[in-house]
Amino acid sequence: MKFIIENLSKNFEDKNVLNNISFSFESGKIYGLLGRNGAGKTTLFNCVNKDIKSDSGEFYIENNGEKRLTVPNDLSYVLSTPTVPEFLTGREFLKFFIEINEKHIPNLLNVDEYFEMVNIEFSDRDKLLKDYSHGMKNKMQMIVNIIVQPNVLLLDEPLTSLDVVVAEEMKELLKKIKSDKVIIFSTHIMELALDLCDEIVILSHGTLDVISKSDLGNSEFKDKIISALKEENYA
Repeated sequence: MKFIIENLSKNFEDKNVLNNISFSFESGKIYGLLGRNGAGKTTLFNCVNKDIKSDSGEFYIENNGEKRLTVPNDLSYVLSTPTVPEFLTGREFLKFFIEINEKHIPNLLNVDEYFEMVNIEFSDRDKLLKDYSHGMKNKMQMIVNIIVQPNVLLLDEPLTSLDVVVAEEMKELLKKIKSDKVIIFSTHIMELALDLCDEIVILSHGTLDVISKSDLGNSEFKDKIISALKEENYA
């Protein structure tokens, strides 16, 4: 399966943020989307998810040579700041989410199996979400986006503010689920991208470029990434 972006452009007044991007992502891989703050990573995700209207561009899923336009169920988007209904318990939230999405959930598990996937303790499952830590709220946001098993999972810097243990748990989860989906992981932290991702994609000057990880052991590899990012012009 492939996720394909064709001719995506987005301008804000006189600023060209995304410049006629065409790119193909393959399932089974985690793509590290690297870019400096303000490069347009969140704008790219918002256009793909159709939270904002792009000036041009189409998005496709391709399977066995057959290509179709994406539909809402193809995509899930995990924001950098978790947003959960804090008046519900963790268990109530998962049950509610499953009930309203049941027709679109393949291989449905029971609620506790989903909690176990993200290592939320049994004693925390019936607590109000307002009493969850930032990391636990992030886990809840992640799991509801994973439950529906989207073809494309967009992750907008979800690990940046997590403690070391939670971040490692989330990285292991992403590696486990990547086999049948495209995961695009936005970050401005190079070391995190190198540790987690199979491919490195640079967003610079409104376009996407791949920097091959085949020479990961080469001392010049990080220099290539830094040079590409330094070329970004914020004038």
